[in-house]
Amino acid sequence: MNSYSVTGCIVTHNNMRTIKQTIETLLQNTKGVDFKLYVVDNLSTDGTPEFIKENYSNVELIIPGDNKGFGAGHNKILNRLNSKYHAIINPDISIEEDVIGKLAEFMDENEDVGLASPRICFPEGKEQILGKRNPRPKYLLASRLRKGENPSALLREYAMLDADISRPFDIENATGCFMFIRTDILKKLGGFDERYFMYFEDADLTRQVRKTNRAVFFPGATVFHVWGRDSKRDFRLMLVHFKSMCRYFAKWRQHLK
Repeated sequence: MNSYSVTGCIVTHNNMRTIKQTIETLLQNTKGVDFKLYVVDNLSTDGTPEFIKENYSNVELIIPGDNKGFGAGHNKILNRLNSKYHAIINPDISIEEDVIGKLAEFMDENEDVGLASPRICFPEGKEQILGKRNPRPKYLLASRLRKGENPSALLREYAMLDADISRPFDIENATGCFMFIRTDILKKLGGFDERYFMYFEDADLTRQVRKTNRAVFFPGATVFHVWGRDSKRDFRLMLVHFKSMCRYFAKWRQHLK
């Protein structure tokens, strides 16, 4: 494998329950690349930044002193990046293999790919049903109303469940729990659109990338995601989700089918 310069960023807000596993599995399993990890803490009150500062001297901790959301948190480090590739990582992710190295190698072999998404599974190994097509009202309604284990036809379409996941394929929407992007593209785009406090900023960024490059699902690397689906249970987060959805559809209304 070639030597790659890769950065990664985790934005945290009261993530003591999962952050240790996220950081340790990333540092332990990332090999063969020059990897630098940043953590941006958005006003945690549970001891997360103190824990990171005390235990991970090789992780650069950024404490902005405010919480302007997921995308804004990731944007805090844009001017620090000089890597070839950059990983956007949730604080509830863990890995069991060299995901960073595999994604870097895949991107190096496919120069037209600007953004890659790995396989994303629950901790027990079951595949997560996550949108891979552009969000549309019918898909979001089907997701909100889903009951039981079996996805509806609309959800199967949204998550492209009938695609051959044994090989890479193009997608319209990459989930923000783990995104792997060319750093120069991320910087050229100015990072995430900060008008989204949380939710839909990942679909928006994917759409921006796809104006000039491919976004691809890469099954050769797997990450594990706790995925609490908090917006279905927390009324405040449900409102945040709704506001972001309205912003997204207003921004892209001319492109909606």
